[in-house]
Amino acid sequence: MTDAEVPRQLNTFALWREVDDTRIRTRLGGVFYLLAWLLTWGFSAAPGELIISGVLGCALFGALLAARLLHRPDEVDDPVQLQRWLDRHWGLILLTALCWGQAHALAIYSDAYNDSEIIATLATVAFSTAMTFNFAMRRGRALLALALLYLPGLAVMALNWQQQHTTLITLAFYLGYLVLVLGRNHREYRATLDLELKLLEQQSQLDLLSRTDSLTQLGNRYQFNNLFPSLVANAVRRGEPLSLVLMDIDFFKKVNDEHGHAGGDACLSAFAERMRKVFRRDADALLRLGGEEFGALLPGTTLAQAWDLAEHFRQELESEGLLLAGQRLALTTSLGVGSFDKRQDSDADAFFRRVDSALYRAKREGRNRLVAADH
Repeated sequence: MTDAEVPRQLNTFALWREVDDTRIRTRLGGVFYLLAWLLTWGFSAAPGELIISGVLGCALFGALLAARLLHRPDEVDDPVQLQRWLDRHWGLILLTALCWGQAHALAIYSDAYNDSEIIATLATVAFSTAMTFNFAMRRGRALLALALLYLPGLAVMALNWQQQHTTLITLAFYLGYLVLVLGRNHREYRATLDLELKLLEQQSQLDLLSRTDSLTQLGNRYQFNNLFPSLVANAVRRGEPLSLVLMDIDFFKKVNDEHGHAGGDACLSAFAERMRKVFRRDADALLRLGGEEFGALLPGTTLAQAWDLAEHFRQELESEGLLLAGQRLALTTSLGVGSFDKRQDSDADAFFRRVDSALYRAKREGRNRLVAADH
């Protein structure tokens, strides 16, 4: 993972965490809305006379329950899709809250539900409490859900102030308490999530440092050892070319002797920067394999294409050298290049040995040259 990828990965993780929390916490909610309506209807004065409203309520809350259970995020990992899932699922939550708020208002308004009015009211208190403690991740939407659950019933109670004022005042106070608790729970949820994101960011940075050469900022040998076999396996699976260029700075010991280790380090850094200018595709993996030896992994690149890039790099370095402390340093490199061939390469190690042999042949034959691996 690169530095630029870390924030995007953390944002995706935060969304996925919220999706997962929402999915788990809403899984059983729809069941209790349905059960609460069945109790409200079943314990009414005359459930047989309320067959239409009873069946309609069961059908409505049953449909909302099914919609919740069927609306799954599956293995989505795209931030846009995750946000879309959250928006749609919150739509179901808010619609359920709206329907229950209307059911509660009906139970209070209709004399036929006098015997079960207390059931609907207690269910409203239970649902709003669950909303406060389970869905604080989105404070604005949770506040809207509380309003949809509470306000229809409170409005009906206000119309019947003489008989309902005690319950109305009690519920209003409890609603105020829930709003305060919701704010606290939202802050705690965000603080916990922020802590997880910070730990993940630190883990990503440590992982990045473990895979990055501190001097050149190229991938190191550890990254190469992990990346190379997976790229080979991917090339075999997809039937796509994979090329490898290995290069060694010629007579690097002379650079250290004449310019000191600081000059040698500057030379290595400038060499790596020159590599970035030539092998500049996003898919290319540039690595310092140790000392003055470097490599470039080129997915989707044929041997002919890799040869052209490597030869361009060699010629440009030979003609321009490197600029160190305002002075031109004449420098050349020896290179070996090869493309994975499953007829010759039984695995990634065999492929590497073939290209490495080409590099050493280039050095034996006089350096400052490019040699292709044997076919």
